[in-house]
Amino acid sequence: MIDAQLEMTDKIGYLLLKKGIIDHKILEQSLRIKDNDQTKLKRNLAQILVDEFGYDHDIIFREVAVLYAFKELNIHPEEIPDERMTEIKNLMTRQGKEVQKMLLEHRVIPYKFDEKQKDKLILAAVDPTDRNIAKVAYTLNIKKYEINYLRKKDYEKLISLLVASENEYLKLVQEAGEEIQVVQDETSVNEEELDAEINKSALINLVEAALIEGTRKGVSDIHIIPKSGNKTEIHFRLDGKLMLWHTQENTLPEAVMAVVKDRSKGLDRFERERAQDGFIQREIDGHIIRYRVSVLPTIGTELKNKFESIVIRILDDRKVIRDLGKLGLTGYANTAFVKAISQPQGMIILTGPTGSGKSTTLVAALYQVINPTKNVLTVEDPVEYVIEGARQLKIGYKMNFEQAIRSILRHDPDIVLVGEMRDKETAETAIKLANTGHLTFSTLHTNDAPSAVARLFKMGVEPFLIAYAINIIVAQRLIRKLCENCKKKIVNLEEHILPSGLDIKEWIGHEIYDAVGCEKCNHSGYKGRMAIHEALYFTKEVRRLIVRAGEEIDEEALRDQARRDGTKSLRDSGFEKVRLGLTSIQEVIGATMED
Repeated sequence: MIDAQLEMTDKIGYLLLKKGIIDHKILEQSLRIKDNDQTKLKRNLAQILVDEFGYDHDIIFREVAVLYAFKELNIHPEEIPDERMTEIKNLMTRQGKEVQKMLLEHRVIPYKFDEKQKDKLILAAVDPTDRNIAKVAYTLNIKKYEINYLRKKDYEKLISLLVASENEYLKLVQEAGEEIQVVQDETSVNEEELDAEINKSALINLVEAALIEGTRKGVSDIHIIPKSGNKTEIHFRLDGKLMLWHTQENTLPEAVMAVVKDRSKGLDRFERERAQDGFIQREIDGHIIRYRVSVLPTIGTELKNKFESIVIRILDDRKVIRDLGKLGLTGYANTAFVKAISQPQGMIILTGPTGSGKSTTLVAALYQVINPTKNVLTVEDPVEYVIEGARQLKIGYKMNFEQAIRSILRHDPDIVLVGEMRDKETAETAIKLANTGHLTFSTLHTNDAPSAVARLFKMGVEPFLIAYAINIIVAQRLIRKLCENCKKKIVNLEEHILPSGLDIKEWIGHEIYDAVGCEKCNHSGYKGRMAIHEALYFTKEVRRLIVRAGEEIDEEALRDQARRDGTKSLRDSGFEKVRLGLTSIQEVIGATMED
């Protein structure tokens, strides 16, 4: 019956169903979303499948292009001649920055004028069904145009060559070619002289260049590190590893730090004795990007220098994952996690070191449970990502975690996210929330899931509260993915496996790969990261072990029980990725602890 209806009402859905790209269940869910879509311009089924269900954009929209007779533009961006690239750049920029911003926002490229009709412009679009393309054509002052479909991956390559490769700020820094004169005062910084140096230098451009370049390269953090001898190093953390991006010579580190502070909200430029936190916001390539700035006083090798180290966390909402299927949870971990967040109450805890992707997983989980019938409140320090459908509280000097959690109880919540349980008071209050009819999410800093239980116990939280309030604890790590362009299949398994202390029998019959290094991965052998998980679901047996704990939690007993329930350790989860050819044995061993 549904097939007949679709043929009449939704050609896209009918086509995708017939080709086996989607099934009836997904189709019904996506049609329901389409009917209730509240967006300004109602999305079609293809857009919903990509946005809400995480389907591959190119697979879906290629079928759409065929259905509606859009020509497909088959190009190899790296092979496009320089003259053509110059022409495209001119077309993108001739109507000003606002028009370029619109092109980037709607992922449209004015590719070329038609060879037969010289006044007709070919517009290459990632989504040829986007209703805003007509508006884009109008702003380009074009009366005749033809929309061609361009694969998303080709668009991203092409736009990186057209826009991202140019960093006007960095260019200004390089062209300035001036050295900043060193202040001679040995005991303190002369603020007037420092101001003069900043104003006449290219330091502002340097800081802006770092923000832009870091965002475009997919960097997670920017480290600005003062060095003795009037030198400052700027490092990028890419795929979990720090790499030197720029060294600023013959410049007072204080001047670099002052520029960052001046461009940040919430930072006092003249405060050099205490830690500070602030924010920067920029529009880059048509998207609003936020940066969390952390300033920490340090001591230089010359004790007279009051140095400060700065770390800037890049908060790019485009990286927010809304689909649990994209988190990398597999097998028991995935089943247990979905079961835990589907409960009407109880606590979900993510644990792992800083930078292990805990926030990403929590946000993805929240998006699975948020709906108009639920009142969702978050308590965070600071608020990193804007979560649609949630009311988010920022911790400040007038309101700490405990006060905030107590306050939201009077705000009639259904679902609560507590950014981090840092002490007994916060942990106890959050767990009581979970025990009194609220679905509660939070994080802890521990090595694995069983040690999170021990940590809560040592904080002074009662064992029965731990046992009966928590649904699941998930430990998480981020490991680097092998570069698909250069990874090499290992031929001699014994030579590779035995030095790692692993049992060769467990690896026979599997294809495993090692890192090599090429230009595409900066010669590291790795490109991108993925998560590995250890899920401790609170079964009856696990709860019993916790309640019966004496003076301390028996972590080994918890691990043994978790294994019997189906849990894989972080290392075993990583080795699963190795057997799939996604990462190397060395990467997993380096990122995980042995049981």
